[in-house]
Amino acid sequence: MTVRTRADLSALPSYVPGKTIPGAIKLASNEVSAGPLPSVVRAIADAATAVNRYPDTAATDLVARLGDKLGVPAGQVAVGCGSVTLCQQLVQATCTQADEVVFPWRSFEAYPIITAVVGAGQTRVPLTAGHGLDLDAMLAAITPKTRLVFVCNPNNPTGTALRRAEIERFIEQVPAETLVVLDEAYKEFVDDPDVPDGVELAKAQWAAGRDNVAVLRTFSKAYGLAGLRVGYAVGSPELAETLRKVYVPFSVNALAQVAALASLDAEDELMVRCRAIVAERGRVRAELLAAGFEVPVTQANFVWLPLGERTAAFNEHCLEHKVVVRAFVGDGARVTIGEPEENDAFLAAARTFTG
Repeated sequence: MTVRTRADLSALPSYVPGKTIPGAIKLASNEVSAGPLPSVVRAIADAATAVNRYPDTAATDLVARLGDKLGVPAGQVAVGCGSVTLCQQLVQATCTQADEVVFPWRSFEAYPIITAVVGAGQTRVPLTAGHGLDLDAMLAAITPKTRLVFVCNPNNPTGTALRRAEIERFIEQVPAETLVVLDEAYKEFVDDPDVPDGVELAKAQWAAGRDNVAVLRTFSKAYGLAGLRVGYAVGSPELAETLRKVYVPFSVNALAQVAALASLDAEDELMVRCRAIVAERGRVRAELLAAGFEVPVTQANFVWLPLGERTAAFNEHCLEHKVVVRAFVGDGARVTIGEPEENDAFLAAARTFTG
């Protein structure tokens, strides 16, 4: 290719999605196996007749509904094409090439990619021995160049979660000019009362005069809309307005907006499904522990097996048993909690692993 592109992007790794293999059980992407609710599917079908029209680029109805649900003014809510796009918009809105982003590692795989795409520097902070976020080390990694810190809670891919007191203590010590982003893609699967609701925590911080806190959430996981791509951010009015400035027009499509609204209408039914997944999560973890695996306590819809150098062999073993997991070679495997029969197939494979 003779066209000039940025030289630094030649070393940029591509985002690696979970594999889909025909005939195999996919437990690699933290999707909800049951899919969207029937009422949501009907709403999508009804809306499909109008896809010749552009969507509402401001997602006015969805933003208003989210504001009501969360108890914040609509002006503090911004939507995006999945929360991962909002991650990138946040980096674009806060960073130049002279600035830096701090995030835990291992954590959400997109953090280093989107930071590099924007051209900002990055600091990866290792997890604790217990596979959780090391907030003290993250705080120590902040420099005058740091403009944004990602705090994934629960953390992907380990499932570990921070408690209210430690997050509050962290935020109170972060410089006012550095944005703290609480990434809560798995919020709906949390059942530990000590793990805070990020929006409520942010409200308290705003009331105390700290407006450098934002929260990300998504409709991809608990709501079963991963294929439609819609997420949202909650922050100060100034931050939300800035996010709208770097937003790609019409990127949250009309069907996604309708589906998100219909999912909010059916939220009680969806939360029953989440509780069933949480129950399965406990069963799967208990059986893995009984089989001799190390499995950190998880607050997400997946479990983490820190297998280290055994990860690749475990991945191949699962594939031989027609089960697809998400392998991070050299670190561990993340396994989505699926339907009971899917989980049984995975557990049967795991019990026979001797690598």
